[in-house]
Amino acid sequence: MVQRKSKRQRLNNGPRSDVLPFTIPKVFPNEPSDAATEEDKRNWKGWCEIESEPAFFNVMLKQFGVKGIKIREIIALDEEILAALPRPVYGLIFLYKWREDDSSRQELCPPSDVWFANQVKTQTSTRILRSFFQSDRIDLGPQLQHLKEFTNDFTPALRGDAIGDSEFLQQIHNSFARKMDMLNADLQMKNDMQASKKHPKRKSKDEQELEAGFHFIAFVPVANKLWKLDGLERLPCNLDGSTGTVSRDDWLGQVKPEIEARMINDDSELIEFAILSLIKDPLINLSEEFVSNVQSIRAIDERLDTVNPDWRLFPTTITNGSDSVMEDTIIGPDTTSDLDKDRFENTGVSEDTYKKLSSNSVTDLLDFRQSFVTAQACLSLSIMEERRCNAEDEDRAASRRHDYGPAIKTWLRFLVQRDALWTLKDSPVA
Repeated sequence: MVQRKSKRQRLNNGPRSDVLPFTIPKVFPNEPSDAATEEDKRNWKGWCEIESEPAFFNVMLKQFGVKGIKIREIIALDEEILAALPRPVYGLIFLYKWREDDSSRQELCPPSDVWFANQVKTQTSTRILRSFFQSDRIDLGPQLQHLKEFTNDFTPALRGDAIGDSEFLQQIHNSFARKMDMLNADLQMKNDMQASKKHPKRKSKDEQELEAGFHFIAFVPVANKLWKLDGLERLPCNLDGSTGTVSRDDWLGQVKPEIEARMINDDSELIEFAILSLIKDPLINLSEEFVSNVQSIRAIDERLDTVNPDWRLFPTTITNGSDSVMEDTIIGPDTTSDLDKDRFENTGVSEDTYKKLSSNSVTDLLDFRQSFVTAQACLSLSIMEERRCNAEDEDRAASRRHDYGPAIKTWLRFLVQRDALWTLKDSPVA
């Protein structure tokens, strides 16, 4: 007698629906501990998480093609600190543990003078685009300028998609990715998908806020109004009291209570927020002041040549550690100071300086000249400090981009070969 196989058994023995008829190529063909290659980063479709480090953002902005701006961290909202920020300040970026604001404060329709994009992916670097896309005083570079113009008529959601799909932005952003960063991001996405399948029910607002990570929101002045730009919200928010009287050069006082309120509402025992300022690169103003300083000294020198051709033999009338009126003073184009002839042709002498040049007193003119020489020394130090900070940014970015996975693997193998790994594992932590 032939036994009939059950229907369940026949179904179980059939082809599995979760097995694809072809082999999916591995994104990373080498070992997980090997450093990620440039090809690995190009083939990877994700966006790595990057720390909110101003040095990383400054380096990325240069690679994006943005010119003349810099991101600087603000340690407090004291009036003295805000007043010391180089002007203009194009925006403030607040990093905090996200919680939903009152949706009634949002605009009912997208404002025409605000470029706003929803956040569709978790990329860190592109969140700051919402800040400097608002100002017509920032040179975005050809790539970002094209992106802004191309998406100008898009909805906020489509703009977010355009940013997330930009291969240009993704490649620069992911240049900071290490192999483990990419593997962890893929694993997190896999876990999230599996969790959503097991618990498809929509989470409550309290549950969402409990699981929320850290998030960037931007505060920017646009068209004499103060705006809050949060990519997780549907539309931007015109802040209370902002009725068209906000100056884009002096708006920090109005945004201060908004940020402080979010700090106060943070019920965490730790300091879990940061403030970044988007400012005009200080080197621009310093270089302009330096060129104007040199031009003033040259004008005074010409006047002294007329009053007394032997003035260069005179000792300085103001003691500053030098006994010569010419020592270490830059009076023309100088390669070491990045001063070329073109910059001098576009810079003149102030009206106040011209008025004082009418003096026929060598002593008065030398005193006047010495004031510029002293100012030039201070400007030189400030320029050197800014250049040092820029070099440090590049060093930090290079260190962040370096993949230490192979080195760690080598050291672990070294410890295992000498039976030292278990000793370290069992030793008490100091």
